[in-house]
Amino acid sequence: MRRFIAALALVACLGAPAAQAPPRLVVVSDVHGDLGQFVTVLTQAGVIDGARKWTGGTTVVVQTGDVPDRGPDSRKVMDLLMDLEKQARKAGGVVHALLGNHEVMNMVGDLRYVTPEEYASYRSADAERMREQAYAMMADRARIDDPAYRAAWFAERPLGWVELQQAFGPRGKYGTWLRKHDAVVKVGDTLFVHGGISPKYATVPAADINARVRASLASKSPFADPLMTDGDGPLWYRGLAYAPEAELAAHVDALLAFHGVARIVVGHTTAPGVVLPRFGGKVILNDVGLSSFYGGPASSLQIEGGAVSVRHRGTLIPLPASNDLGAYLAAAAGLDPQESRLRTWIAQGATWPEARAAIQQ
Repeated sequence: MRRFIAALALVACLGAPAAQAPPRLVVVSDVHGDLGQFVTVLTQAGVIDGARKWTGGTTVVVQTGDVPDRGPDSRKVMDLLMDLEKQARKAGGVVHALLGNHEVMNMVGDLRYVTPEEYASYRSADAERMREQAYAMMADRARIDDPAYRAAWFAERPLGWVELQQAFGPRGKYGTWLRKHDAVVKVGDTLFVHGGISPKYATVPAADINARVRASLASKSPFADPLMTDGDGPLWYRGLAYAPEAELAAHVDALLAFHGVARIVVGHTTAPGVVLPRFGGKVILNDVGLSSFYGGPASSLQIEGGAVSVRHRGTLIPLPASNDLGAYLAAAAGLDPQESRLRTWIAQGATWPEARAAIQQ
């Protein structure tokens, strides 16, 4: 295995030069429609001002996906990201908005997690006529005149449903924008992806993953490539978050060597109210459940001058590059209210992974 890891490191060095690290990196994970928390996080990180204009200079912001669903303001968050992309570029900075599984779900019409408020945000003055037209085209011909069937069909498709699908379609405002985005990005010595990279995809270059996702989203059969729905695929994989470290340690070392990075940062899996390092800091779980749906804290990851820190509720705390997390967790918990998920988790022994009552999406 050591020879294999060394070989992968050599391949990575030969295959692509190391990307120059930006002066500062700020990383925000799953937003899930919570504009207020997103604005708070960006403001605390000093990359926007009170008017939501870019003040980050040459900072690179990475949003690791899952902007939509579960909250009311996904549309406003995407609008803000679109504006900040342009503003950052003019200032010499960059905003990377990665694709998560929920962006892809919306693009392919899987709307299980869209909230009533979200549908309402897309409702146009012509919404009723558009939905009637959709019913005429899509309803089961054998039951189209059945009042009960019609009522159920309409209940599943609130006003705004047609407009939302159009907006996420190939020619829609958000669909056009999202289809240009990556699923995996390397910035400096850090790799970013929404879910994770499993052993199954360990030797697939990031450029190939991105090309396959783009090709799938441009296809009439977006799930023809198993990567798009595979539980081991980069949009869905949770092994870096949940698997015992002893089982995946060799994989993590090989993965980092292959991509020529020091660490991989993922979202997707909600950590216990705090950014959580695993594998001695080689894997960072950055989804703290910051949206109101989960009730987590305003939090972002910061990488600057080789130092990795967490801005927890506005205060910067160094992130340990080891498995000794006691002082770090105590510092973060000290910033929390008396009733918080982090404080409860620590009181229960701070064992990770926690018992999972349900599968996350």
